Amino acid sequence: MVSEFETRKDTVQELTESAADHVGRIAQIIAGAVRDIAREVGDWATDVIEMNEASRRARADDRAPDAPVVVNDTP
Repeated sequence: MVSEFETRKDTVQELTESAADHVGRIAQIIAGAVRDIAREVGDWATDVIEMNEASRRARADDRAPDAPVVVNDTP
């Protein structure tokens, strides 16, 4: 026969294990979301940079249509 103390201990143990599993899954979901957000923000920043470079080239083409376009890629 199992004592009341052991029954309570087993219950607490099961609840603790269950909580750890759920918290772990939630952390994975959050980590995945953060990763996806970082990727999207990075892609968006790349788009902005590319549009800025294209705009700069277009302005350079308008100013001197026969001159070669020089784009300074250094920050």
